[in-house]
Amino acid sequence: MTNYHARIEINPKILLGKPIFKGTRIPLYVVLDLLAEGTPVKKIIKFYPDLTEEDIRAAMRFASDTARHIAEIKLETAHR
Repeated sequence: MTNYHARIEINPKILLGKPIFKGTRIPLYVVLDLLAEGTPVKKIIKFYPDLTEEDIRAAMRFASDTARHIAEIKLETAHR
């Protein structure tokens, strides 16, 4: 299991607090979008050579954990 805490950072001073890969300004959503579109991991690493396969696995684990715990996150709805 990938420990994403060592690879992902949320800092309000970087990209308005969007999750990024530590030591970069690459937001996780960019890589997750590429994965969702079917882009192979090796090709993503070619696009972003600062990333490793472990970084990309960490992004997937972060997304999975976020989805798993979504009920704990206060959501804004259009039903106000």
